Amino acid sequence: MLKIRQLLVDVYGCEADLDDAEFLRSTLERASEAVGSTIVHAVAQRFSPVGVTVIMILAETHLSIHTWPEHGYAAVDIFICGEGRDPDVAWDVIREELRPASFDVRELTRTIGEKRT
Repeated sequence: MLKIRQLLVDVYGCEADLDDAEFLRSTLERASEAVGSTIVHAVAQRFSPVGVTVIMILAETHLSIHTWPEHGYAAVDIFICGEGRDPDVAWDVIREELRPASFDVRELTRTIGEKRT
């Protein structure tokens, strides 16, 4: 049985530019490197008039961020599996870069190899 932690984070009052796709992509790249993950593919999509979504497909699952710059809000999903890979390490990098006034972290534990009823 394998247990995988996934962090869902609501981020408020960010000082960082949440409309800068390259900055956000670079932030997720640094987060994936810090946790020891391998980036398979990255997609960044800008929206009009503002907003960005960045998704990092990792060999060890994914990282994503969806932003609403007009509200200083971002939704972050950190789903990383693998022995010794801690999603909190990725969150530390992202939090440091976004510089939020506040945030709410919800944690899910996914279990592989055990039938749940």
